[in-house]
Amino acid sequence: MESTGRVVGLGMEILNQSNYRLWKSCMESYLVSEDLWDVVGGSSTRPPTGDAATAEATKEWTRKNAKADFALKRSISVGIFEHVSRCTSASSIWQALDQLFNKKNEARLQLLENELANAKQGESSISEFFIKVKNLCSEINTLNPEESISEARLKRVIIRGLRSEYIYPVCDFGSRMGYTTFLG
Repeated sequence: MESTGRVVGLGMEILNQSNYRLWKSCMESYLVSEDLWDVVGGSSTRPPTGDAATAEATKEWTRKNAKADFALKRSISVGIFEHVSRCTSASSIWQALDQLFNKKNEARLQLLENELANAKQGESSISEFFIKVKNLCSEINTLNPEESISEARLKRVIIRGLRSEYIYPVCDFGSRMGYTTFLG
């Protein structure tokens, strides 16, 4: 690891508290390129011990697991390493990290939903308010793609948050021009 927070040989940032999505995407690409994803993703598990054929398969799985385990462990910060230090496979490390960061994402998602529900134009311009709401919706959709915010909900949030002097002109203009033309 370099002092700059990059993993030597992988060319990617070390996983810290704020870059999980980026790190996960880069690490998954790396693991796929090195033919290690099947071990990490769980589609390849340790073969049962027994005859010579399974002994060779076990040896290959163990080698791949060790390579993936090493790549994962050397690409995370010391503070995060504590959460995976007792994991016994690359797959269990991946699952532990996913659980750790998705738990935090739930709290972040709730904060963003609350901020969206209470969004008001205040002193900002309509375009600044529009961008603020669009950014909130985009981040919410990234954290929770299964329940993404519809365009209709986005429009309702924007109109509800406008200062009173804009609500009727916007609604009137929007109905004459079509919502999509004005707010899309």
